[in-house]
Amino acid sequence: MNESERLRSEARAEVLKALAHPTRIFIIEKLQSEPHCVCELTDMIGADTSTVSKHLAVLKGAGVVTDRKEGTTVYYSLTCDCVESIIEGVERVVRSRFEKQRKAVAGMAAPGRT
Repeated sequence: MNESERLRSEARAEVLKALAHPTRIFIIEKLQSEPHCVCELTDMIGADTSTVSKHLAVLKGAGVVTDRKEGTTVYYSLTCDCVESIIEGVERVVRSRFEKQRKAVAGMAAPGRT
């Protein structure tokens, strides 16, 4: 791997690491439909404001979300629609894995058992 490939891989990994938390996935799903402020996300998640703010800071640092200020309220939104495609791809992998596991378990039933 050359230096350029290494740097590109590290940058990609940084984005994927930012996405790799259930709360941050939830935030991304909510931001797909419309921008939200910290207080709205806090209510949806059921966590304290500082925790939600930290998650948003991780997503912002990785370039996944952006913010805009309206008076004293900060609204967060996705930086691009491509994030939705990433989540959809992950969902396809999860469903595929689940279906394989379901078939494997179904195949474990011994013949003649009901």
